[in-house]
Amino acid sequence: MEISKTSFGKLDDQEVKAFTLTNDAGMSVTCLNYGCIITKILVPDRNGIVENVVLGFDCLEDYLQYSPYFGAVVGRVAGRVKGAAFELDGEVFRLTVNENVNHIHGGIKGLSHVIWQAEDIQNEAGIGIVFTHQSPDGEEGYPGTLNLKITYLLTNENELKISYEAQSDRKTIVNLTNHSYFNLSGNLKTDILNHQLTINSQAILELDEQLLPTGKLLDVTDTAFDFREGRIIKEGTVSAHLQNVLAGNGYDHPFVLNEEEDKVITLADPESGRSLKVETDQPSVVVYTSNQLVGDFEIFGVPAQKYLGICLETQGYTDAVHHSHFPSIVLDKDEIYQSTTTYQFSRRK
Repeated sequence: MEISKTSFGKLDDQEVKAFTLTNDAGMSVTCLNYGCIITKILVPDRNGIVENVVLGFDCLEDYLQYSPYFGAVVGRVAGRVKGAAFELDGEVFRLTVNENVNHIHGGIKGLSHVIWQAEDIQNEAGIGIVFTHQSPDGEEGYPGTLNLKITYLLTNENELKISYEAQSDRKTIVNLTNHSYFNLSGNLKTDILNHQLTINSQAILELDEQLLPTGKLLDVTDTAFDFREGRIIKEGTVSAHLQNVLAGNGYDHPFVLNEEEDKVITLADPESGRSLKVETDQPSVVVYTSNQLVGDFEIFGVPAQKYLGICLETQGYTDAVHHSHFPSIVLDKDEIYQSTTTYQFSRRK
């Protein structure tokens, strides 16, 4: 197993570094100290051909100009916060408005648009990078100085383990995730419409026209949202279900993961034979099928287009701070926020 480092450019006179982790099985993960962005994940298909299975760019300038959070850690709070404001203990905190009248993915800079401290590690479990960052009190409107540590660990079992830790000196809210867009065809040869997704979830959070949760849970039975036995992504893009149409003909929804059973999400591409298993300790996964991925730019030479990638954002419930019956995302002073999600790649004959 080995770790290599290269320069990826400069931002405000600070060097942006790219770290490539390679295991003994030939899988590699490249990530940046800018936004903890995962730029590439190289894994073999059924014939042993190693190709990239995430969306990203070859240069920093494209990330700065075009990126819809490709591969980044987003927060302090992932997803949308209604009205860009919330109340804690009787005090109202106003967040940065960066989508309509709402706040999304931590604000204008958040955690995804800053340079983190990075240190490589190697132990019996594997090799990795430990990213650390301090978000000051009041940044993007959030209370408390938040100290963050995020670890990317690559194992010889073709697992990428992402561990999140955060601690605040004041009561605040935290909900972190990674915003990688997966495409198992390899080097973006096709879109993800024929990828098969399986999720152990009986309900989604109903969304309104601003893609904010209404507070209601919708049973997925007999809908294009029922992935318990697996289904192809395309079914949601042609579905007449109001929730699919609202999301731009596809998915942009939090799926509630069953507490009593394994929280496992599986994505497979029958053509390449590649498969991705995601395991998490979080209560939900936001499935986003890049319905809004449009623009005059290219992603590794492929024009931006809808359905080119799928995000599997493991996290707490979206906008939980406005729904008392959702699992809380409040972090008390000196309490430690911890979460782990594992992405394991394999191939089917």
